[in-house]
Parts: sequence; C-alpha cells; structure tokens
Amino acid sequence: MANVFEVLERDHEEVKGLVTEMEAGPPLTAASEHDLLLARKHQVDRLITEESKHEAVEEEYFWPTVRELVPNGNELANHAVKQEQQAKFVLDDLIGYEPGEARYEEMLTGAMTMLREHIAYEEEQVWPELRLVISPERAMELGTKIERAKKMAPTRPHPRTPPNPGLLKATSPFVATADRIRDLVTGRGRR
Repeated sequence: MANVFEVLERDHEEVKGLVTEMEAGPPLTAASEHDLLLARKHQVDRLITEESKHEAVEEEYFWPTVRELVPNGNELANHAVKQEQQAKFVLDDLIGYEPGEARYEEMLTGAMTMLREHIAYEEEQVWPELRLVISPERAMELGTKIERAKKMAPTRPHPRTPPNPGLLKATSPFVATADRIRDLVTGRGRR
C-alpha cells in the first residue's frame, strides 16, 4: 500500500517518461515509415490511456480531498481541474488524427507541454499544501482508493463530462467499460 503522494508520483513519473519517449520519437528499429508511424500512434495511445485514468481518479478522489482539507483548496483544485479539462480536449482530439499529420504533431506537442505544466503545478503548488494538513492515515486511505479506482477508470478522455466527483464515481464504471469495449473493437492500445 502507498500513500496518495506515492501513488500520484508513480503516475506522474510514468507520464513524464512517456512524454520524454515521444519527444525522442518512435524507436528507430522500425522497418518502414509505416512502422514508425504505427509505433508513434501506440506511444500516444498509451499516454492518452494512462493520463485519462489518472485524471479521472484525481477528479473523483484527490481534488475533493484538496477542497476539503486545504485552506485555499477550492482555488487550487479549480485551477488544476481547468488545466485537466483543457488537456482532455486536446487528447480527445488527438484520437481522431493520425501520426505524421501536421495537426497531430502540433496537438501532441501542445498536450505534452500542458501535461508537464499540470504535473509541475500539482507537485509544486498543491502537494506541499496538502502535506501540511493531511494525516498519514488519510493519505494512505486516499492512496488506496485512487489505486483501486484507477483499475476501473476510463481509458479515454471525456472532456464534456462535468468534473463532478459524485457524477464521476457513479458513471465511471460504465464509461470505463464502454471505453474498453471501444478500445477492443478499434484495436486502440494493442501492441
């Protein structure tokens, strides 16, 4: 079991690693340009999947806790959720484009910048404030909830869904199931 900061830090490290990988480009071991573009698509699909699950569980559990415990928690959470919503729109749009298209690469570059800024905001602005007011027990409980919820979180961004924790908790299992079926049918995320 891990506390909330350890759980979220693992997610952040994974996303930062994926962004670094994508900035380096797809593996050059591909046999053709088609293979390079396919590798790029798989990298981006993985980023979208991991980021979608991460943001969904943050909106369900993390931001409500920040709002509850941190004196300026509403302000911090509102700013972060706004960042997340903007990134979700870009990630959602990316699904409809193909690597190699100028618009795809432009959106991807923008998304990577947004994700880095959002991670830095959380780690540098929000976490220090929450660490001051959360008990070790509550931090462990929150980490456990987030780890469990992530296993059944949506795999696609849903920018038009209001970031309301109650609504998300109620609909997340159904949305996640629909996402996984859609991923299976479209082949998204297969490698």
